[in-house]
Formats: sequence, structure tokens, C-alpha cells
Amino acid sequence: MADYQAPLRDMRFVLNEVFDAPALWASLPKIAENVDPDTADAILEEAGKITSGVLAPLNREGDEQGSQWSSGEVTAPEGFREAYQTIVEGGWNGLGGNPEFGGMGMPKTLVAQFEEMMQGANMAFGLAPMLTAGACLALDAHGSQELKEKYLPNMYSGVWSGAMDLTEPHAGTDLGIIRSKAEPNDDGSFNVTGTKIFITWGEHDMAENIIHLVLAKLPDAPKGPKGISLFLVPKFLVNNDGSLGERNSFSCGSIEKKMGIKGSATCVMNFDGAKGWLVGEEHKGLAAMFTMMNYERLGVGIQGIGAAEASLQSAREYALDRIQSRAPTGAQQPEKAADPILVHPDVRRMLLTMKGYVEGGRAFSTYVAQWLDISKYAEDDERRKHAEGMVALLTPVAKAFLTDRGLEACIMGQQVFGGHGFIREWGQEQLVRDCRITQIYEGTNGIQALDLMGRKVVGSQGKLYELFAQDVATFLEENSGDEHLRPFLEPLAAAVERLDDVTEHVIKQAGDNPNAVGAASVDYLDLFGLTALGYMWAKIAKAAAPKAGSDTSGFYSGKLKSARFYFDRLLPKTVSLAEGIRSGSDSMMALTAEEF
Repeated sequence: MADYQAPLRDMRFVLNEVFDAPALWASLPKIAENVDPDTADAILEEAGKITSGVLAPLNREGDEQGSQWSSGEVTAPEGFREAYQTIVEGGWNGLGGNPEFGGMGMPKTLVAQFEEMMQGANMAFGLAPMLTAGACLALDAHGSQELKEKYLPNMYSGVWSGAMDLTEPHAGTDLGIIRSKAEPNDDGSFNVTGTKIFITWGEHDMAENIIHLVLAKLPDAPKGPKGISLFLVPKFLVNNDGSLGERNSFSCGSIEKKMGIKGSATCVMNFDGAKGWLVGEEHKGLAAMFTMMNYERLGVGIQGIGAAEASLQSAREYALDRIQSRAPTGAQQPEKAADPILVHPDVRRMLLTMKGYVEGGRAFSTYVAQWLDISKYAEDDERRKHAEGMVALLTPVAKAFLTDRGLEACIMGQQVFGGHGFIREWGQEQLVRDCRITQIYEGTNGIQALDLMGRKVVGSQGKLYELFAQDVATFLEENSGDEHLRPFLEPLAAAVERLDDVTEHVIKQAGDNPNAVGAASVDYLDLFGLTALGYMWAKIAKAAAPKAGSDTSGFYSGKLKSARFYFDRLLPKTVSLAEGIRSGSDSMMALTAEEF
């Protein structure tokens, strides 16, 4: 199996040539003061060394060994603690953090590339810095100045890690029915009681302290999601001088035995009157938590891309090395007993499909990250609000479509290996197992589809959708005279027109048929995602075309040919999806419970 190598050239191409990220950063003063092209390139280079050289070699052994639980204590797999210290020493936990409290203040467009490297190299490990960064984001946005000064510096440094505590045994997506309680104390703190499950890295031995962000309800809380508050609950209490005090009143009851990401600890956390502090306003905890959710959901989509990239690297190397049968057109390497399997059309189909999803997905995640940067840092209100709308619309697509296609790509990579893909030592079956969770956590992909169709599209009566449609329309208009792009612009325009028509159709149906949104949502998300990646591949083709003719390395010409494959074989799937949505939901909802 190929050793994972950070795809730095592809990342630089997306950042600098497809999106011109340096120009975006220069237009946002709060970013411009922290990063320039040279700094960004140095960060990418160093990130590549750490992820490829330190994290990737631990991936398989971490899966074999797994995290271990004993009497409430969790031990990470061998090498994880040392690797975590490497992350701490490099300041990587605070890469996108607020400089006021020790973060580096890097833009999400750059941070997203590091996140992909980390998740592609070792997803189980990468969850720890990912969740810490998310917890920091929520705390920075909603915590009091006192809490931020007390906790953020050590969390940004990585000396302390973070965890999110949402799910309960009886309450997953429907957080309004959680039972965890928070009783107020005279000193302004709260006693938090309840059980949380599926808490990733909720307990471990890699950091000195673990800061939990816990959803719970106050005694006078209204019913439902409007009654949820958010509390900061540290594993060890922190003294006024910043030193660690006594252990708080909660523990890890067990860790889950899982299908994948076995190197990470998925914990059951029992809070028994644990001391915590309110983050944000009372009964506004869900809103505070959702500050980080757009970032985390994009991060999960990036996990799908990272796993698929790792699978593609191994499958590509295997296809070049494994010999079997002859090419349909005759022997390509007559000096050998057979030709490399790369010569066979079906193997090429699988590899090109993987490439279409990975490189198009990387561009799309960068596209969403760009809107996150604008929404956070733009000084112009209209520009910021426009970006906020784009983030709201695109986030469920990034989370669900990229993870669906990520798993599909990993399975294709396994298929390229044939029987060896089913054997653990080759690594492909681990990628399939690890990637599978990305479709489930941070809101299942069915929930993401409902969010896109129900809240974002129908809920806004198409206004949020129009932001994206107009962005594509502008691109089509600006490049209409480019003959090199004609093979991409015409099918992209047709796909967007289909998406426009289906969007209008479902909005009209929703008022009369409550099931219309749910029945259409998953197909609509796929239709949207395929079209969005078509837009990304058109952008990739635009960036590659001027250099393809004089390209001796094959890098740019390869991009153009890969774009052509996407438009010839993958984008046409939007036709059947659109037809399926238009056919209605009657047959889907016809069976009674007994008939099921």
C-alpha cells in the first residue's frame, strides 16, 4: 500500500490558481495582517511533513490497537501521545484561532487544506485537534471574556483539548428532548448532571486537561430546543492562577467498540454534579453550539475527501504496479507476463471517478471555506450577509455529498485492489470502515438533506438557492467567449437549469404535500452536489487550460482530461435524479406500517 503523501501540488493549485486565495485574503484586513502567500506556502509545506511523516505511519497500528479503557481512564494507541505533542509544539491546534488568545488567525481556506491532510493521514487521530478547534470557536464566539482568557490560550496551544457533549442515549438529532440538567450555584457556576454518549475523545491521556462543552437544561428551561443552554465543564478545575486543581465530578463510563476510527476513543460520559460555567446566554445553547457546527460539518466533509484521497493514492499505485491480462488494444508492456491493470477501461473508470470526486470535492470544500472567511472577516455588511447565506446553503451539501462520495470513492479504491482490498494489511478496508462514520455523525446525511431542502431552499422560498445559482450564472457569462471552456460551460448551464426547475417544482409542491420535501431531499442533495462539483471542475478547467498546451509534467493536461471525464460520465447523472424528484412521493409513502 502507498504511504500517504500530502497532495501539496493539488492544494496549491486549488488555493492559488483556481480561487486566487491570496487576493481574497488581501481583501479582508483582519486576515491580511496574519497571512501572506509565503507564510501560507510555508504552513502547507510543514503540514505536509507532519501529516505524512508523523501521523500517517500511526494510522494502521492505531486501528489495530485501538484506544483502551480501564477504570474510567483511557489510553490512546502507542505513538498517539507523542504525535499529539508534535502537534502541540508546532502550534497546529490554534492554526485558525483568535490571535488575541494565542491563536494564529489563519483563514479557513488555508486551514481546510491542513485539515484534509490530517484526516487523510490518520482520521482517528485527527478528530482530537478537529474537536478542540470547534470547541475553541464556540467559546471564542459566545464565552465571557473571563472564560476566554482562562481557557482559550491552553486550548489553542493544545495543552488542553476540547470535546463536544451533545448526544444522549435517548436523544440524537432531536436535542430538544435531552435530560441533562444544570443547577445554579451561588458563585455563578452550575452543577451539571446527566449522561452523554458518542463523545469523541471525551477522555484520553494525550492532553493535561479536557474541556467539555455540554448541552444541558436549567431548572426553569422551556421545553424543546429553546430550553437548551451550553456549559463549559473541565476535566480538572482551573485555579485563578491558571494551574490545575481537583478533578471534576464526571467520568468516562466506557468507550464504544466500533466499526472504524478505532484509534479514537468514543466515550460514554457520566456527569454527577460536575461544576461548569455558562457559555453565552441562558436557553441559547443550541445557537451557540451551531456557531461551530458549520465549521465542523465542513470538517466532516473534508474527512470524506481526505479518506478518498488516501484511497486514490494507494489504488493508483497498485494499478500501476499490479500486472494482469493484456490491454484490449494489445500488449502495452510485452516484456512482462501481463500489463498493469491501469490499462483496463473499468479500472480507469474507477480511478477517474475517484479523482473526479476527490479533486472536485477539494475545490468545493475550499469554495465553502472561502465563504466562511468572508462571512467572518468582511467589513462590508452586505458582503458579509451574502456570504452567510452561501454558508448556510452550502454547508449541508459539503457535509453530506462529500462524505457520500468519499465512501463511494473508498469502496472503489478497495475494488481496484480486488481480493487484496479485503485484507487488512493493504489498508483499503480500514479506509472504508473509517469513512463510513462521516455519513452519520454531525447530523446524518439524511438530516443534512432535509436541512438543505426544507430549511434552506423551501424555508427561504428559494432565496438562498438564488445566491448559488447567480454565482454560477456569473461564471458562465464571464467565460462565455472562451472556446477552451465550451465543452464544460454548455453542460454546466444545462445542469443548473435542471436544478433551477427542480428547485421551483419542490417549493411549489411543499405547500400542498408535507411529504414532498422529505421524499425529494436526498436526491435533491445529490443533484445539487453533482452540479456544484461540475461548477468546480469548470473552474479547474479554466485554471488549467492556459498551461495545458506547454505542460511537460502532465499536471495541467491531466486536469483538463479529468474535467472532461466528469462532464461526460458523472454530471449526466443529474438527468435521472431530476426526473426521479419530479415523479413525486406517492409511491414512497404508500405502504402502511403493517405492510412494511
